[in-house]
Amino acid sequence: MSEKEKMIAGELYDPSDEELCALRIKARKLARRYNQIDEDEPEKMNAVLKELLCSSKELPALQSPIYFDYGFNTSFGKFSGANFNFTCLDVCPVHIGNNVMIGPNVTLAAPMHPLLSEERNVMKKEDGAYYNLEYAKPIVIEDNCWLASNVVVCGGVTIKEGSVIGAGSVVTRDIPPHSLAAGNPCKVIRTLSEADHMKDFPAKKM
Repeated sequence: MSEKEKMIAGELYDPSDEELCALRIKARKLARRYNQIDEDEPEKMNAVLKELLCSSKELPALQSPIYFDYGFNTSFGKFSGANFNFTCLDVCPVHIGNNVMIGPNVTLAAPMHPLLSEERNVMKKEDGAYYNLEYAKPIVIEDNCWLASNVVVCGGVTIKEGSVIGAGSVVTRDIPPHSLAAGNPCKVIRTLSEADHMKDFPAKKM
């Protein structure tokens, strides 16, 4: 099994692997290219996204700057997008559904590292090269979710359909559907309901 295959499968892998290094460099060059394109040139932006997010059937609306580890591990549904400084450490599959709103400075962090320092620290191969080991857990954000600004979603988390994550939250566990959740660590505050309907806005207090 290659290091790439181990990485995607969630097994311990060596990120210094030559193939993985080349793939990261490619993704980061594409992200830098995207970040330098003006917003009034959408065709150029989409051309870069097609190459960067080659496994995604839909192209998201991403406000630059953006940052990806690999790009090919991330898929978007229809009408989804992210505001400034979207960071996606997609060392294993990251799925973002339809109509997902992602605020500025949001990070999706799939990588995991051993807890014991002797397994986490830099080690030396027989040929003298240095390396370390990591693994990853997938992230799923289902349809119709909103992640407000400065949210961090950790590896292994699924945010179920229709949920809202408050600004500055660190999501370490799954969030049930149609929930309002916030905090560090992120916890469910309540279930969203008809009482949250905007029909009385602006008279209604949020």
